[in-house]
Amino acid sequence: MASPRRAIGVDFGTTNTVVAVADAEGSVRPVSFSHAEVAHDIFRSALCYEDIPGNPRKIETSAGPFAIEQFLATPHEHRFIQSFKSFAASPLFTSTQIFGKRFTYEDILSGFLAALRRHAGDALQGIETVPVIAGRPVEFVGAAPDPALAITRMDASYARAGFPAMRYAYEPVGAAFFFARRLTTDATILVADFGGGTSDFSLMRFRKSAKGVTAEPLGHSGVGVAGDAFDFRIIDNVVAPRLGKGGSYRAGAKLLPIPGHQYGQFAQWHQLAMLKSPRVLADLRKLAKDAQGPDAIADFITVIEMDLGFGLYRAVSEAKTALSLREQTELVFDMEGVKIREQVSRRDFERWIAPELAQIAAALDRVFTVSGRKPADVDQVFMTGGSSFVPALHMLFESRFGAARLATGDQLQSIASGLALIGLDADPAQWLAH
Repeated sequence: MASPRRAIGVDFGTTNTVVAVADAEGSVRPVSFSHAEVAHDIFRSALCYEDIPGNPRKIETSAGPFAIEQFLATPHEHRFIQSFKSFAASPLFTSTQIFGKRFTYEDILSGFLAALRRHAGDALQGIETVPVIAGRPVEFVGAAPDPALAITRMDASYARAGFPAMRYAYEPVGAAFFFARRLTTDATILVADFGGGTSDFSLMRFRKSAKGVTAEPLGHSGVGVAGDAFDFRIIDNVVAPRLGKGGSYRAGAKLLPIPGHQYGQFAQWHQLAMLKSPRVLADLRKLAKDAQGPDAIADFITVIEMDLGFGLYRAVSEAKTALSLREQTELVFDMEGVKIREQVSRRDFERWIAPELAQIAAALDRVFTVSGRKPADVDQVFMTGGSSFVPALHMLFESRFGAARLATGDQLQSIASGLALIGLDADPAQWLAH
């Protein structure tokens, strides 16, 4: 079978989306998105819906960096959604109401993909006849996730946005294909992909020949725990207590602990938009009247009413990144009168994320159980994704494989680039998820 002249890879991620284009010579480049006269190789996985005054049927939608800009600047009512990949496999999510209009998951994702195509300009023109390979996690995030449901929703969304019939490869397989171009000899490679929502592992045996690279999948494993879960621990232990979690309120003659369920939602980025409802706000205002620390609850209400979740997201992400570089940092947030300044140590952070690290370690063990291989059989480990910088996670892999066998690549572009290169392959089926 002849190789196509052009192929596209789409790495739709929980936090960021990257698209790459490969040509017949095997050259691959990321698609650039221009925003504020600056070209970016990533497109933030975010949407902002704005209610246009005077026209109740008009909802203006923006995506990527434009969604963030609209969210931060608009004086009108708006709804900001991020991390919506986390809903893909959830049978519990059927639709959400945005300014009185019902949006299904397919409405949300197809709207995002259509905006991505629009902002990509000429790079994604004429894709109807071009092979497009999309990434998918080994394990979808969420309680009782349904992978078949996720793929059905993704198929429909890509089709509505004008993409051709989609084929999917596991995200770490895309990274593995990209990494395999470096190989000069046969090798057994473990790819560890740490995204926002999932940590995925693929163990593969690559063989080099004059005809190119062939691969034998040995085993795949994954867990719905990654960067967002690490953020959750910082919010739960640093931010939420400053906003009332752990406090008390008076009910008659009794002093009771403040219910924690709203803070559980608050700590999940993809659920932040769900808190801004009359019922939730009414419950919180009633709670504030009886709370021992009413100012903290008032700040919580302000965060919800003024849509300060994205500002908190940035503050938490900056603190997490800083802890990858030094032993201690200060989480700083100051918006709309809500001020948080708290010291965070790497030691505490690593203690907080210990349960997630244990889940990741168990998923790593499973890839060897299903493959019948041992860590000693691995020639090299390729770590990709933003969370691979977390020192405790890196140390987990160093303890299993030794520093000499660990390698990293382009943390944001390797998956999309590998997916595009798979689309060029004369026999892409060997790489696809079935």
